[in-house]
Amino acid sequence: MHFPLLLTFTALPLLASSTPEPRLYSRATTITIDTSKTYQEIDGFGFSEAFQRANLIVNLPAPKQKSLLDLLFNTTSGAGFSILRIGIGSSLTSDKDFMNTIEPKSPGSPSATPTYVWDGKDSGQVFVAQQAVSYGVKTFYGNAWSAPAFMKTNDNENNGGYLCGVSGETCKSGDWRQAFADYLIQWSKYYAGIGVNITHLGFLNEPENAASYASMLSNGQQAADFVKILRPALDAANMSSVGITCCDSEGWGTQGSLLAGLKSAGAESLLGTNGLITSHTYTGALGAPFATTHKTWQTEYSDLDGAWTTAWYSSGGAGEGMTWASQIHTALTSSNCSAYLYWVATQGGNTNEKMVLVDATSYTVSKRLWAFAQYSRYIRPGAIRVAATGSGLQCSAFVNLDGSLVVPCLNTGTGAVSASLGFKGINGTSVTAWVTSNTQEMVSQAANLGSDGSVSGSVGARSLVTFVLTK
Repeated sequence: MHFPLLLTFTALPLLASSTPEPRLYSRATTITIDTSKTYQEIDGFGFSEAFQRANLIVNLPAPKQKSLLDLLFNTTSGAGFSILRIGIGSSLTSDKDFMNTIEPKSPGSPSATPTYVWDGKDSGQVFVAQQAVSYGVKTFYGNAWSAPAFMKTNDNENNGGYLCGVSGETCKSGDWRQAFADYLIQWSKYYAGIGVNITHLGFLNEPENAASYASMLSNGQQAADFVKILRPALDAANMSSVGITCCDSEGWGTQGSLLAGLKSAGAESLLGTNGLITSHTYTGALGAPFATTHKTWQTEYSDLDGAWTTAWYSSGGAGEGMTWASQIHTALTSSNCSAYLYWVATQGGNTNEKMVLVDATSYTVSKRLWAFAQYSRYIRPGAIRVAATGSGLQCSAFVNLDGSLVVPCLNTGTGAVSASLGFKGINGTSVTAWVTSNTQEMVSQAANLGSDGSVSGSVGARSLVTFVLTK
């Protein structure tokens, strides 16, 4: 931070509407931003293109491919996403939506020399990752859904099963924990070789779910058993800066239980300086911050079942953009998340599983992407969340490394709010504002800087306005 700042937003009732439709008025509301009260550091916002989703981008015609990449990563015209979650495969082929393994054949025993195979594509994820690097993305999260089948108790990459050698799980072939750690490190080295540095490494995905696709079961103690192998292996491979993540649970509550097991086994500190506690929110909504010394990321969530919609607001449905704006706000302000990731950016089909609907030659964008953009374009990695108190609007505030102050304000009400912003301690400040609503997508909006240093602007009904203040 470069300056202490108190910033006050005062929302005032508007004059009566000239339309005959009854109008709900917003009460006068004051939101106070205090930069002397700081919370979590922000790592960013992102998505995954696992399970062959990346190939949807790879296979687009060149002009559409470039415009879609701009949409995802450009910090001026697009969402400016800053985190890419990359799936680590365990399948023998890359048919259908499988992610191929780098070790298709068992070496025979855990101590035998493995034969690794790298196709340079990794189900299209190499291309997307390299493109992300070209846009300035620096945070790459490699995440395995399962170990290779021969390392597991059920000899199958699917349907759960445990990693051979963790507490309570033995295999005739032996303890494969070290071999799996070596596998993850080798995968990371392949990416380093093509200019993509893996910053975070995860070995579980929804470990309470024996899914019919790639999956592996674990409790907190068993996760700790592997962390105790993976951490020294990373350090020995000169990868001590890579943070281990744990454990991408299905829900916030079950992740809390996994964290408790990890802590009781003495493995929390072994996640590393950049280690993370990670969770999804499918079976348990966002809750109180986890009791941990590590940052928390919400690493996967989407509307898996709702029919495809591009709407910002229609009925408050699970797939609507305004719903997601509120989700992000809650994650940042109530759960102290340092990062928020949607499931996938692209996909075909008729659900809201993705942000962008892609076919063979083109794509259609949902307002979910623009809900993310209102945050991700302006709240950059390294930003610090600062106090924002008040009522009437869902506001949060962040100070970027360059000293700029970003204040997204979501109005879920049916009446527009006229906001008067008063602040102290900044000279020569300029302000811009950007709005997304039913009819707008990241449109520049007037925000007036008065001669006395005050700022006035409007937050329309059911809209999200991001104010950006710079020196």
